[in-house]
Amino acid sequence: MMGHSHALSGVVGWMAVVPLLQGAEIFGVNFELGSGEIIAGALVCGGAALIPDLDHKSATITQTYGMVTQALGGLLNWLFGGHRNGTHSLLFALIMGAITQGLALWSDLAVQIFVFLLVGIAINGLGFGMDKNRAAAGVINALATAGIVLALYTSGVDYSWMGLAVAFGCILHFVGDCATSMGCPLLWPFLKYRFASPMAFETDGKVERNVITPLLTIAIILFSIYLFPWRDLLPEA
Repeated sequence: MMGHSHALSGVVGWMAVVPLLQGAEIFGVNFELGSGEIIAGALVCGGAALIPDLDHKSATITQTYGMVTQALGGLLNWLFGGHRNGTHSLLFALIMGAITQGLALWSDLAVQIFVFLLVGIAINGLGFGMDKNRAAAGVINALATAGIVLALYTSGVDYSWMGLAVAFGCILHFVGDCATSMGCPLLWPFLKYRFASPMAFETDGKVERNVITPLLTIAIILFSIYLFPWRDLLPEA
């Protein structure tokens, strides 16, 4: 799947599980999800849904922060044996979740920095940029990301769930790629078999562009209507 589809799937995935997580306790994390946590989780999960593609030099996430993400992408490509290998495994999702959960427990500043990076990746992945003017797109992305992260911070968003959201975003990436003909080696390095759907479609083909992406966009709209208390948020007439 393409970057925008992965980002959309991350946003939709988080919004879809909010009703199931609300009030629950998982691995010691209490899920009390207000509007801020829903928005933050959707963007964090949307950004995390692009992380596995850091192993590809032309991926949206690899190009998001210039030389920094390009260098990191080259390192991951080398460490995990090329595109759609180790970074597309359940082990990688577990590692990323553990790292970010450690950040959440260690330092609030580290959390805010990581949230900023993931929100920026999500915005870029969702297509809010200008391909013909990358410099301007980068500035706009940074300003929009800073505004969103600051608004979430001042509203007191609790990021104790961040590790689970990042791992979930990676897994949603795998689900999307397993629906394509190339598949994913989910059990790498123990088994290099690529899991793929028998009804697989081509990446950036007609099915993804004309069916998957529109359906994910509609799902975001419907979940937004369902999840947010619009009567309380909108000013009275």
